[in-house]
Amino acid sequence: MIKRLLVPLDAAESTEDVLPVVAVHATTGTAVRLMHVAALPDTVVTPEGRTVAYADQEMARLEGLWSDSLGAAASRLHGAVDHVVRFGDPVAEILTEAEAFGADAILVTTGTRSSMKRAVLGSVAEAVLRRARSGVLLYRAPREE
Repeated sequence: MIKRLLVPLDAAESTEDVLPVVAVHATTGTAVRLMHVAALPDTVVTPEGRTVAYADQEMARLEGLWSDSLGAAASRLHGAVDHVVRFGDPVAEILTEAEAFGADAILVTTGTRSSMKRAVLGSVAEAVLRRARSGVLLYRAPREE
């Protein structure tokens, strides 16, 4: 049985797709942590060169947006569910969070890319699968017809 499950999410669509699977674990006593890793933001500048937001302000804004989104998803699940937002390299941050959280497993959503695209573009899911010390569950939403 999985006692601690880390669920990195990258978009609202993946959140909606995977929540039913996460709900099964959350209702059976598994502690769940939803997570999003955002890229480190740059200072936001208008085309005229005027600074609109400094990098730390943009980071706070992004953290708030994702925290609200993950919090809403967590509130729809029953059980021990929390959430966290991190910044940096997705693979490194996911693996670091898995260690810090003591995750038994990481539930990673993955797209429907072909093997050729995955080889050329790289894949966060594949890198996590190869490097994680805990178990990794890959979830791919069913294709729409």
